[in-house]
Amino acid sequence: MEYITKFFTVLEDLTWGWSLIPILVIFGVFMTIVTGFVQFQFFGRMFRVLLPKYQHADPNQISARQALLISVGGRVGGGNIAGVAVAITLGGPGAVFWMWAIALVGMATSLVECTLAQVYKRRAADGTFRGGPASYIRHGLGDQYRWLGVVYAVCLIGSFAFGFNAFQGNTIAGAVNDSLGVDRLITGVLLAVITGFIIYGGIKRIAKAADVVVPVMALTYIGIALLIIVMNIGELPRVLGSIFANAFGLEEAVGGGMGAALAQGLRRGLFSNEAGLGSAPNVAATADVHHPVSQGITQALSVFIDTMLVCSATAFVILLGGVYVPGAEGVSGVVLTQQSLVYHLGSWTQYYLTFAVFLFAFSSIMYNYYLGETALVELVESPAAVHILRWLVISVVLLGASAPGATSVFFFSDPLMGLLALVNLLAILMLFPVAMRVLNDYRSQLKAGNERPEFEASRFADLDLDRKAWK
Repeated sequence: MEYITKFFTVLEDLTWGWSLIPILVIFGVFMTIVTGFVQFQFFGRMFRVLLPKYQHADPNQISARQALLISVGGRVGGGNIAGVAVAITLGGPGAVFWMWAIALVGMATSLVECTLAQVYKRRAADGTFRGGPASYIRHGLGDQYRWLGVVYAVCLIGSFAFGFNAFQGNTIAGAVNDSLGVDRLITGVLLAVITGFIIYGGIKRIAKAADVVVPVMALTYIGIALLIIVMNIGELPRVLGSIFANAFGLEEAVGGGMGAALAQGLRRGLFSNEAGLGSAPNVAATADVHHPVSQGITQALSVFIDTMLVCSATAFVILLGGVYVPGAEGVSGVVLTQQSLVYHLGSWTQYYLTFAVFLFAFSSIMYNYYLGETALVELVESPAAVHILRWLVISVVLLGASAPGATSVFFFSDPLMGLLALVNLLAILMLFPVAMRVLNDYRSQLKAGNERPEFEASRFADLDLDRKAWK
């Protein structure tokens, strides 16, 4: 066990420790420049492509909007509440600026990886679509890279389906126990039953659940933050000034100054929005769309919602309050967010935050499970294997919720996520010319006056596409 622990410690040092964050930043900047700042060019279309006239009307398929909501539900989690508070505590207000910056460049990375997921998606036996990095590695890079797809799939199952779901269960049970006094085991059993009901309905039931849960959780949380901003509008210029001043070292809120703000902002931002990590493409591939770039644009919007809206909501709640003291580490994480809400609106908000944490974490459980299922199908096409995975995920959620120390068993989650991110970045770099061909096809159709570009697989006959996935 000692050797296993050391192995994963070294793996985490090699990925999150020094290599992965700079690589993700470089990738985001590179893709932003080479694609011609595509995330800004198509920013208006991110909202328009969600309109009914831009989508297929097949009720048996996952729409672009549903895929977006599943993705938002996965990206938006405890990191948006507790992670932002930790970033501000350790990096100062300037960390918020660097979270914004990495989200803006990460939108281009997300657009590229999700476009590739759509290009190489496959039609499943039940008529729905599947895909993601394991699929575009296999069909885009060829059978000689199949081993790379296997590494990716194993890492995805271990980190998201098991490790992160244990953490989400633990987060929900902890919040409910602290604010309402409900025993962890009771919460765990209830959570396991609800999880089982939804994941046994497959991607369609997950999509229907996300359709309800995600708008409620995001809109209410952002709405409360906007209320707090309006109540403290006079303080807003001071807060914005401190964010920018601290981000560039003009004032020092914590030890380390600009360096601490940069490191914490980038790290927490990447953990939150997941751009380039290879998770969101698995959901992006499920959507029934007219053109792969259309879903890429939609998924770029998911990054924007996660960081620019939800993370910013938490940041302003904290920075406009009187609980946060620069340099002080006594109050951090979800407690800092909770006490800041109480400071602004009263004690009732601690119960609201419990409700918000429940919705945020539960939407992530649904998302994490589906990522694991998609990866498993790439490894072995067996209904029995999918049933085993479902029961294991239900058990992991129950274990994580009922046993406070159980999440320490899943110490391998972050290192595995770091490895799968490196595998994904290598794949999208090798397939970047394909992504550019598809992007240029989309642009040329827009330039010709076609407001709803259509993807014709026959024009890409040299690629290993599933012709049944494209009408």
